[in-house]
Amino acid sequence: MATETLVGEGALETGSHAAEAAPGLPQLDVSTFANQIFWLVVTLVVIYFVLSRVALPRIASVLAERQGTITNDIAAAEELKSKAAAAEAAYDKALADARTEAGRIAAEAKAEMQDDVDAAIVKADAEIAARTSEGEARIAEIREGAAEAVHEVARDTARAVVAALGVDVDDASVDAAVANNVKG
Repeated sequence: MATETLVGEGALETGSHAAEAAPGLPQLDVSTFANQIFWLVVTLVVIYFVLSRVALPRIASVLAERQGTITNDIAAAEELKSKAAAAEAAYDKALADARTEAGRIAAEAKAEMQDDVDAAIVKADAEIAARTSEGEARIAEIREGAAEAVHEVARDTARAVVAALGVDVDDASVDAAVANNVKG
């Protein structure tokens, strides 16, 4: 049953005697509250002194060291950032100078090539003019030869026609008549 408990060697006690015999939870016993509070205060004071004298100074020094490291790292990062900006500016300047130099070299090369082209054109014009004058001289010789050939053919034809007609004409008068007709 719920109110019965075993005590000793098989003896049964009823509910009222059992409540007096069982002490319950010791921390809830009012008779020990003063002792418990005393030891609580002692323990808290010891913990406070241990923390304030040992643990907290160590934690504070670690935090201060970390803060110093962070500050130094930030300063180093700022310095490196300024160096990187200076290096970038130097790179941009060198790149601009290189582009300017490349433009100048390209302009010089273009001018040299234009001079070479102009010289080649002048040389080609001179060769063309020489060949043209040479060709014109040949054409003039051919024309003179053709005109002479036409005069000869005309003389021979005129002599043959005059001889076929039975007229006796001397060579000088045939030459004069052919020359007169060929001119105009």
